[in-house]
This record gives sequence, structure tokens and C-alpha cells, in this order.
Amino acid sequence: MRILGGSLIQIIVPVTCAAALGRREDWFGAAVCLWWAGENLVDLGPYIADARALQLPLLGGQTGAEVTGHDWEAILQRLGWLHLDRTLGMGAHITGSIVMVASLAFGAWILLNGPRLEAVDA
Repeated sequence: MRILGGSLIQIIVPVTCAAALGRREDWFGAAVCLWWAGENLVDLGPYIADARALQLPLLGGQTGAEVTGHDWEAILQRLGWLHLDRTLGMGAHITGSIVMVASLAFGAWILLNGPRLEAVDA
């Protein structure tokens, strides 16, 4: 759980916000938060795909190869899925892209078909 921390938070926070806004029936806000979650998945894709190569710069400025690796190397190694790093990274990217496009379409639909304010005659 500690290793997944940063990546998990990147997804859980926007999904939780979307759920909270959905409970309040703020569907446009929920769509924005789902777009945010999709964008975070797209951002995770290259990091996941780098689990074997360890070439991406980390927050400290060094690559995973220059230090002791990075989170996704440890996660995939423990699961025995290290050989799937590129496939899983592309899967995260594609899933994130689909979520982003779907949430944009949902937000546009809400804007076009949502409740309309009636003009008040004074």
C-alpha cells in the first residue's frame, strides 16, 4: 500500500471528488473530476512503462537507474509482472484517454441538455 501511495492518490482523489459531486447531482463537476482522473492515468502510463528501463527522471532529478529504482519497478516485480511494464503502461494511457474523451463528451452533453433557466418577466 505504501509503494502504491502516490499513484493511488492520483486516481482516488479525483474519483472521490467525482463521487461527492455526483451525490450532490453536480454532474458537470463530476465530469470534470473524471477527466482529471483520466489525465492522471495518462500521466502514470510512461512511469509504469519505465519499470524495467528506469530512464525517466524522478522527483529528485535522478533516474530510477541512478537510485534504487522506482515505485512501479517494485510493484510489478513483486507481482511478477515486470515483463508487462510497457503493456500495462500503454493500458493506463489508453484507459486514461478513453476516460478523458468520455468525460468531455458527458460534460458537453450536460452543457447542451442540462436544465435551462427560464427568463423571468419583470
